[in-house]
Amino acid sequence: MRVVIQRVKNAKVEVNQEAVGAINQGLVVLLGIEMADTLEDVLWTVKKVTQLRIFSDSKDIMNDSLIDAKGELLLISQFTLMAATKKGNRPSYIRAAKHDHAIPLYESFIVEVEKVLGNKIETGVFGADMQVSLCNDGPVTLQLDSKNKE
Repeated sequence: MRVVIQRVKNAKVEVNQEAVGAINQGLVVLLGIEMADTLEDVLWTVKKVTQLRIFSDSKDIMNDSLIDAKGELLLISQFTLMAATKKGNRPSYIRAAKHDHAIPLYESFIVEVEKVLGNKIETGVFGADMQVSLCNDGPVTLQLDSKNKE
């Protein structure tokens, strides 16, 4: 499971020119799911995303987590995060999970984040062509891969 995390002042996602999700201060999480991913990957990734200390505290030091900052979260599914780009110029998506494997893990990610944050999160539409707009705060952009925990 790979994620790109962006700390934002605000963000929104549209499908067919209709807003389907929007947040104020918080995180945009782009989520890529591979065939080898399991619920263990979901739980590890949710914990990392919600506990990363990347928000400023009262002394303007990045010391607070999304939980501490009472921030919002916008989750976007993005299979292209699983691209293999070593050979040639055309990315290969062979590791990306098929819908029957990815959707249940995507839905579990939503449930687990909502449990941790204690409120509903915003999402895009799984598998849709989406347009994401955001104001990156900092900028702060990180990437995590649940297969590189060590």
